[in-house]
Amino acid sequence: MTVAFFSGKGRRIGVALGAVSAGLLVLSACDKPTPLATVTVGDTSVSAEATCYNDGNAIKESLIQGCLNNKKAEHTVKVAMDDKVRFGVDPKIADNGWTLFINGQQAEQEPYKKTYRSIPGSAFFSSQTGTTTNKTQISIVETTGKKLTGIWHFTFVKTN
Repeated sequence: MTVAFFSGKGRRIGVALGAVSAGLLVLSACDKPTPLATVTVGDTSVSAEATCYNDGNAIKESLIQGCLNNKKAEHTVKVAMDDKVRFGVDPKIADNGWTLFINGQQAEQEPYKKTYRSIPGSAFFSSQTGTTTNKTQISIVETTGKKLTGIWHFTFVKTN
């Protein structure tokens, strides 16, 4: 005599639980998206995920300079000298603090702790020596203490 170990309903529940478990396993293997940084000039907004990010942990010292200087921005923003450039970051970035780097050089001493700020476009196209440029790489850099935890790149192109 054979006895069924599971009824039809029990088998269906078991199969459903197995499918849910397999789905969760597949989803856990996906990369989580990085927090977003956004640049807005006039009515044009561009958002980007981090170029370098270590899931909120410090980026290795050996990788920082290469990420700041060698990685190119995926997004280009046209900026006139008299435009207001608005920066917006995910609250997670603001909680840690963030600073701007211009062409790989730190432009600010203290991290900014709010999610939004506005800076005149002219600030991005003149150097300390007084020379002007038509193209600048701007990096938003998330900091945690003295450690860098995320870097977002944008290229600004000067318009007339």
